[in-house]
Amino acid sequence: MKQRLVLIGNGMAGMRVIEELLAVAPDQYDITVFGEEPHGNYNRILLSQVLAGEKPFADTMLNDEAWYAQRGIALHRGRKVVALNRARRQVIAADGTIASYDRLVLATGARPVLLPLPGAHLRGVLGFRNMADVQAMLEVARAGKRAVVIGGGLLGLEAAWGLHRRGMQVTVLHLMDRLMERQLDAPAAALLRRSIEERGLKVVLGHEAGALLGKGRVSGVQLRGGDTLPADLVVMAVGIQPNTELAAQSGIHCERGIVVNDAMQSYDPRVYAVGECVQHGGHTYGLVAPLFRQAKVCANHLAGAGFARFQDAVLATKLKITGIDLYSAGNVTGGSGFDELVMQDPQRGVYKKLVVRGNRLEGALLYGDTENESWYFDLMRDGTDVSGLRDHLLFGRGHGGDTGHGATAIAAMPDDTEVCGCNGITKGMIVQAVTSKGLFTLDEVRTHTKAAASCGSCAGKVEQILAFTLGGSYNPAPKEKPLCPCTDFTHAEVRQAIRGNHLVSIPETMKFLEWKTPDGCPRCRPALNFYLIATWPGEAQDDPQSRVHNERVHANIQQDGTYAVVPRCWGGLTNARELRAIADVAERMNVPVKVTGGQRLAIPFVKKEDLPAVWTELGKAGLVSGYAYGKAVRSVKSCVGKNLCRFGTQDSLGLGIRLEQEFWGAWTPHKFKMGVSGCPRNCAEATIKDLGLVGVDSGWEVHVGGTCGVRVRATDLLCKVTNDDAAREHAAAFLQLYREEGFYMERSGAWIERVGLPYVKQRVVEEAQHRRALATRFFSAQKHAQVDPWKERAGNSAYDYEYQALEAASA
Repeated sequence: MKQRLVLIGNGMAGMRVIEELLAVAPDQYDITVFGEEPHGNYNRILLSQVLAGEKPFADTMLNDEAWYAQRGIALHRGRKVVALNRARRQVIAADGTIASYDRLVLATGARPVLLPLPGAHLRGVLGFRNMADVQAMLEVARAGKRAVVIGGGLLGLEAAWGLHRRGMQVTVLHLMDRLMERQLDAPAAALLRRSIEERGLKVVLGHEAGALLGKGRVSGVQLRGGDTLPADLVVMAVGIQPNTELAAQSGIHCERGIVVNDAMQSYDPRVYAVGECVQHGGHTYGLVAPLFRQAKVCANHLAGAGFARFQDAVLATKLKITGIDLYSAGNVTGGSGFDELVMQDPQRGVYKKLVVRGNRLEGALLYGDTENESWYFDLMRDGTDVSGLRDHLLFGRGHGGDTGHGATAIAAMPDDTEVCGCNGITKGMIVQAVTSKGLFTLDEVRTHTKAAASCGSCAGKVEQILAFTLGGSYNPAPKEKPLCPCTDFTHAEVRQAIRGNHLVSIPETMKFLEWKTPDGCPRCRPALNFYLIATWPGEAQDDPQSRVHNERVHANIQQDGTYAVVPRCWGGLTNARELRAIADVAERMNVPVKVTGGQRLAIPFVKKEDLPAVWTELGKAGLVSGYAYGKAVRSVKSCVGKNLCRFGTQDSLGLGIRLEQEFWGAWTPHKFKMGVSGCPRNCAEATIKDLGLVGVDSGWEVHVGGTCGVRVRATDLLCKVTNDDAAREHAAAFLQLYREEGFYMERSGAWIERVGLPYVKQRVVEEAQHRRALATRFFSAQKHAQVDPWKERAGNSAYDYEYQALEAASA
């Protein structure tokens, strides 16, 4: 009979125990896992990249629900364990779920330290620990406001960078006189501060937060000296505290963490503990590499082997901010009895410091050139005698730094060199996997070896080993996926080729880019058609046969094969003549009329062969296509505004009508919805539109990138303007930039997340000349775009083939 193993904590350390255990003893236990978060196991290290918009949350998932099911593991996600009965060997969850165990693993992690400041209870004061924290930060960041990150350590800087990438004005407040003082000396910290400030973040050192200000929601941070930093979001990143409450309440000995021996056993030999909740040898750990070593030891003992021991090891840190190469390991501050080997080039932003005591390397601090980090780490971990290496120790294994010596360094690297510290993967293990399993890509190496699958900082080194092993057979994986299987070119490369080589037709583009298929596919033809007409309006001709069905027939196909016809209703305003025409058509067709969410009237259940006749009747009343079927400008939802509403501050209806009349007909990478609200009460829901204007006393707020659907995304605040003309110009410039640079099938919000809100602000807001040029190009393109497709097709025999009824062929 299998023993019962219960794991409390569905995070990286706990689940690594399960993975290691399944690898050596897959049939020994019936496994039950409790996780407080409503997800499978995800890579918490990558949350800073999710916050920065560099990765979607889905890419952080390590073990999805299917993984547990395939291995017969009972997963209780979203269930917090609140009691542990060691006498009965049972755990009890908050919802009453009870699980019995023969062996128990506690992996309860740690929680962020929240400073006990006045105002710490206010909304908008957060830690940075899990996906819920990231989602809460993004909700505030979408308004493009101000953030203060308290704590200039590793986590604080990564949080600050992520919020900055999301368009916030970020200040890092740090008590000490330099950033990352535990990992950096003064020169390296100065270089780091310079790099961070050059990226647009503000750094305040040597000051302490005294109170958080605000009523209900935080509005600022008051310093001990009296100054105030304005803030709509405050992130506390000042440390973590092990979650020991569950263990302590059950009588398990805890100090700063759950005290364990070298086998990761607590004072109760049936109860193991791993991860950030653990205290071993007087130390607690927060970095993933030692936590994974703990997990391996724990799994070894659970499997009955009983020979592995966890020992303290050299700790290494790597900052995950795009464009900053920083590595710190061991003792980097030196002191009496230590020698410091230093090389510094401020102009290049390179700083190297090695700390040596006797004939042993004790610490390595690398800024700007981290090529030899794994070599230095191995020297420290193994206690290698470096007395014969001191002459060239600073220059790396290949004696030549990181310029042109990559292959030499890999060739000289012994097979037992640890490349992935998180997972204990050596060069030899990678080489063996590549040669024996026929691996050719970094993703394949990740899957088979787990190298570069955790923090990802060793990915470059792993790829170098892959290239060295494969030699001429190695082709680096593209950083972006190709547009479709018909080509190796990405969306960006295709757009650049069309623009740079004046390609004006689909056949010409396919020939120039050497398309793999003669006619393309349903993925590439619509994309190419859009890129061509958006790049060369009036010159490139629309190709109806390259459009999806709805756009080809200019109506929305329904479940039963009939169509919905949605005429445009300028700003949501209609009149008796238009209503009468719609009513007459509905009555003649014996169909209902549906009020849509975009303030329009839809006529459903129209047969395909009846579409031209319906359009003819609607056209007599001046009604044109609402493009409700297309990747184009849809409706402009408007409230009544100041002319009718007692709360209104601006004429939202007037501006909404003006924008819709000027913007209709424009094709876009994806559907493009607009809203204009006359006051901050936002009745037109402008802050979930691709482009939204919100009236305030001083003019208009311009919001961009919102969506309301399967994935709800609130808008980002682009800017504030003082009048209707300025709002119109900014709106046109933003739309044109999106049309010129967005990828086909990419909503405006996803595009902003890809390129970064600061980039959009720079092009549309800060560079006035460029903004005017964008707006001019948009309105010039509109001269060719504003042709009503219904009027063009109604009564035109050239389009009869598209609207003929299909008859079933006889058997």
